[in-house]
Amino acid sequence: MITTTKSKAVFFDRDGTLNVDIDYLHRPEDFIWIEGAKEAIKYVNDKGYLAILVTNQSGVARGYYPEEDIKEVYDWMNKDLAKIGAHLDALFYCPHHPQGKIPAYTRVCSCRKPDTGMLDAACEQFNIDRSQSYFVGDSNTDWECAQKAGVAGIRYQSGSLLSCVKAFVIE
Repeated sequence: MITTTKSKAVFFDRDGTLNVDIDYLHRPEDFIWIEGAKEAIKYVNDKGYLAILVTNQSGVARGYYPEEDIKEVYDWMNKDLAKIGAHLDALFYCPHHPQGKIPAYTRVCSCRKPDTGMLDAACEQFNIDRSQSYFVGDSNTDWECAQKAGVAGIRYQSGSLLSCVKAFVIE
């Protein structure tokens, strides 16, 4: 059955938006949620939005950790979110960096933010209506990506992520 109904989504950056940014986070035991982050994800779940994680992970290209570590952290995040009835619907990540040490990942690519490859892939996979979607991030790179991708950008700077998201995502 082909559906013509478009989904709406809230794309979340990870480091500095959902969790306290430590250099090259790749272990669940080092993950510290930002204040209100879990509740912000639950809020968008409850409002009928897909909650999609989009994150640059150059530590793979730099040889600091394997791709499996990114997936392990994502799985841990969802287990922790499940405790409050929340979830992330999908993970899109970019393991590339032009100055990497691992040849398979050392390149310029269209998925690394501020380019839009991750959002484009998510929009195609989930039939997302960009005009009804948001990107929550803490950096200029996130903001630029949102603009290029045609989704509303929400800049998180400090305090409760839930309050920040509630100020924009209403329905």
